Amino acid sequence: MPTEILMPALSPTMEEGTLAKWLVKEGDTVSSGDLIAEIETDKATMEFEAVDEGVVGKILVAEGSEGVKVNTPIAVLLEDGESADDIDSAGAAPAAAKAEAPAEAAAPAKADAPKADAKPAPAAPAAADGSRIFASPLARRIAADKGLDLAQIKGSGPRGRIIKVDVENAQPQAAKASAPAAAAAPAAAAAPAAGPSADQVARMYEGRDFEEVKLDGMRKTIAARLTEAKQQVPHFYLRRDIQLDALLKFRAELNKQLEPRGVKLSVNDFIIKACALALQAVPDANAVWAGDRVLKMKASDVAVAVAIEGGLFTPVLQDSDTKSLSALSTEMKDLAARARDRKLAPHEYQGGSFAISNLGMFGIDNFDAIVNPPHAGILAVGAGLKKPVVGKDGELTVATVMSVTMSVDHRVIDGALGAELLNVIKDNLENPMVMLA
Repeated sequence: MPTEILMPALSPTMEEGTLAKWLVKEGDTVSSGDLIAEIETDKATMEFEAVDEGVVGKILVAEGSEGVKVNTPIAVLLEDGESADDIDSAGAAPAAAKAEAPAEAAAPAKADAPKADAKPAPAAPAAADGSRIFASPLARRIAADKGLDLAQIKGSGPRGRIIKVDVENAQPQAAKASAPAAAAAPAAAAAPAAGPSADQVARMYEGRDFEEVKLDGMRKTIAARLTEAKQQVPHFYLRRDIQLDALLKFRAELNKQLEPRGVKLSVNDFIIKACALALQAVPDANAVWAGDRVLKMKASDVAVAVAIEGGLFTPVLQDSDTKSLSALSTEMKDLAARARDRKLAPHEYQGGSFAISNLGMFGIDNFDAIVNPPHAGILAVGAGLKKPVVGKDGELTVATVMSVTMSVDHRVIDGALGAELLNVIKDNLENPMVMLA
């Protein structure tokens, strides 16, 4: 029997993806483990392997198709001795079964059709004191259509029963009592303004030249996650200036010694190591938010933001506290290169408890980063600039100063704990020899 190849879930959070490219065509023979397609998730383009062996009988989803839901059939695989006719016959039975169900359900609907022509009268209303209001079905229906409150109408029928003529002659004030209730519905339904729609924004710029850029999966995910983070994570911010002269001197010496090995350490490598060791020194801050609890991590898994065309990745350097500076440097370069090519596997950019975002290379003095849940914090790093500082002996001198801002999730880390963590990061960077001890 033909086997359906389904759209895979290439990460725990993937709900849909783009079938970027087919690596096989109809009629090709594939074996288990063969690459058959490239699938673009919200973060990366990943290769998809065949699980079964057989002949590609039919491709159901064309390459370039966006928004393909997970578990949607994308192709059909034929076994030995099967042909394209088997695909049609296999698909016909379910289709026929599906067609029969609506047909059977339609019969009762037809039988009841004459009844549907008559609009049912509203249920018998009750007065404010709970007593029943007597009204004819026609009167109730007319009152409902006109939005009239029967409790405000006096009936002229037998025993005070409200009849058609009473409702037709009712004055608008009879509906006043129900007006507040009717008005309450829109008020209750009113939610915080979500901003103008795409069409409304486009109309604002009628007559002006612009290019409309369609959002890809990554941009949609960034928009959704960071909006959620900014709205739901209670941020607070801690700022420090860090003097880098000792680190820059130490780095130059190390790079000279590491040159024969082809290793060149960056300031960012030292920052990664400083944060990793600080998380070990302040273990209560090495934690993540998990909805109804906090998970305290043992190892220091540090994420680093990497800018790519159209978005960013945050690859995670696991066990950063136990790795040497040269190992961190080599791993970071590899992760960054593959991130820019969108070739990272999900496990390489998921996880971590703390993140670093460095815009110093762009000349940015300082900025505030957004915490990326479930992380408890993120360090925003600015450029190292020559600034006048007051030395320990009280004399004015010049130093290379880097401004950092740590954004913190207050649900996980309180102010004093965050200050302790940032102070350890500062001490590590200002005394780089300590990080090698």
